[in-house]
Amino acid sequence: MPRPVPDPDPLIRKHRTAGATLTVTANGTPLADQEVVVAQRRHKFLFGCIGFDFIPLANGETATDVGEAPAAGSRQVADLWFDLFNFATLPFYWGQFEPVRGRPDTERMLTTARWFADRGCVVKGHPLAWHTETAGWLTDLSNAEIAKAQVERIRRDTTDFAGVIDMWDVVNEVVIMPIFDKYGNGITRICREMGRIPMVRMVFDAAREANPRATLLLNDFDMSAAYECLIEGVLEAGIKIDVLGLQSHMHQGYWGEEKTLATIDRFARYGLPIHFTETTIVSGHIMPEEIVDLNDYQIPEWPTTPEGEARQADEVVRHYKTLLSHPAVEAMTYWGLSDGGWLGAPGGFVRADGTPKPSYDALRSLVKGEWWLPPTTMVTDADGRVRFDGFLGEYEITAGGRTVTFTLDEPGDAKVAVSL
Repeated sequence: MPRPVPDPDPLIRKHRTAGATLTVTANGTPLADQEVVVAQRRHKFLFGCIGFDFIPLANGETATDVGEAPAAGSRQVADLWFDLFNFATLPFYWGQFEPVRGRPDTERMLTTARWFADRGCVVKGHPLAWHTETAGWLTDLSNAEIAKAQVERIRRDTTDFAGVIDMWDVVNEVVIMPIFDKYGNGITRICREMGRIPMVRMVFDAAREANPRATLLLNDFDMSAAYECLIEGVLEAGIKIDVLGLQSHMHQGYWGEEKTLATIDRFARYGLPIHFTETTIVSGHIMPEEIVDLNDYQIPEWPTTPEGEARQADEVVRHYKTLLSHPAVEAMTYWGLSDGGWLGAPGGFVRADGTPKPSYDALRSLVKGEWWLPPTTMVTDADGRVRFDGFLGEYEITAGGRTVTFTLDEPGDAKVAVSL
């Protein structure tokens, strides 16, 4: 019998907010009966999206250099991106990043990562090891040479980007990796020879050694028991995983609250934080259910529709509320702000012409509205205190022309002392 789906809003308040009491002093004396302005500056929860489209913009590449820039990568769309998200995923697909051995696109990607980081975003690299879109030149090597090159690639990139990118999808879709049969590739070859768990150990050890402070994810699209078995085997082998990544592309229809919560519960039992790493909800027709591999659905056009956009907006709100209602979930990455990206689907929050859909406005009304504290004037009491309820994250308080930042890190009651 299906379990009842709880109202998410009280749970969001319980898990994502703090009742803050600020004691404000100036030169060691309580700032009594004074107006102060408190404002939120950043969410603790990672509201993410891929930043692939903005690599040319971040690098200052003109239309003459790269061709006519699409709306997806325009400054106008970038402004929409930064007004909503605080977490960027950048592409490190080996075949694109290093198509010629020894010539990685490091400087260009590092410039892009800094572009996001300088605007207050956490940046993640995706992925360090994957059998798809891997380097074609690996197939000319022996298995031992492929494994050596994979380890060297991980050490090089996690070292080169340390301090700017300290979060990585270390290995992607390893459940299917050794049995992947769409085309030959070097990573499937070595995973088939060594096995999944030794493969995971090899790549995680390399990343951990090169950047010990990095947050390292195991990421997969397979939400079946096969992923649970892999996770259990990895943990039993003593391999340290920081975060479990769950993909949730919904081209075949919205999962719904019951399925989403049941999925989170299944993977939360391992005691690790959960990131929803890849999510799309379409605003056009729904992909037929009989399609097993989403990549097999190739059609000339997949348009957004007014009816689909209304449905998408509703489902986006429900999905984000469901995720925030569960304390195990720490991040959510949407797989493309603009339509026409992955698989040509109308999965973005922004149309191909750069205009926001209802889903963008609906999500923003949560992230920067219902779940946000705008600049708010308060008056301290006789002991220099003000009280407010706020979502976990970074705040600032201003009085007399002076500003101090503080954070709310844990839900519940919080006592914070600030000195102006």
